[in-house]
Amino acid sequence: MNILAIDTATEACSVALQYKGSTITRFEICPQQHSQRLLPMVDEVLKEANITLNDLGLLAFGRGPGSFTGVRIATGMIQGLALGTGLKVAGISTLEAMAIETVHKGEYESALIAVASDARMDEVYFAVYSQTPHGLCQIVGEQVCSPELAIEQLNALDPQPSDNVVTAGTGWSAYEALSEWRSNASLEKGEGVCFPNAEFMLGLAFKAHEADDVFDAINVEPVYLRDKVTWKKLPGRE
Repeated sequence: MNILAIDTATEACSVALQYKGSTITRFEICPQQHSQRLLPMVDEVLKEANITLNDLGLLAFGRGPGSFTGVRIATGMIQGLALGTGLKVAGISTLEAMAIETVHKGEYESALIAVASDARMDEVYFAVYSQTPHGLCQIVGEQVCSPELAIEQLNALDPQPSDNVVTAGTGWSAYEALSEWRSNASLEKGEGVCFPNAEFMLGLAFKAHEADDVFDAINVEPVYLRDKVTWKKLPGRE
């Protein structure tokens, strides 16, 4: 399936195109420039593949969690692309995408992937995944919480984390408590996966399509996790 994925949920801006078995990607760290860079990056990958949006079968985007502005940019862009083409949209977890990339880079057969992305306000976006020979599964659900609560949940896992913990995300370096926990309990630091990358949303998008977990443009919704922010929905939505 030909899929275009975009993500702007963090300081990174990324676009990935899967077309006829090939993958074309763009990835930049460009804080506060996502709205200027995203569409040109989409155009670049389409031109490199010598196709148009009408040659695609599915759209995908990083639906969060992440910064309110960043998630809103990707949501608005994907809605516009979907409205113009009639394509379905898959919303992909930014935390799961980081876990997938971590596993891909490390080729771990069995590990816990603890993802903690800096959410500001002394909190992190947090989730834990288990990598097994049968694939990745979530064992601690997505949430926004304090670093201390994230640590409590890690320590409560059975069996407790040991040297099979791999970490991803900016939260581990942003907060002293998480940095200290990682130094003491996590011998695997991963391959420097700090931000979500649209390239690693492509496989998740295909799985969402296979599970019929895709949406029309009007039903696309971001995931913020914080109740303090709202999303202005398209006309006709309540």
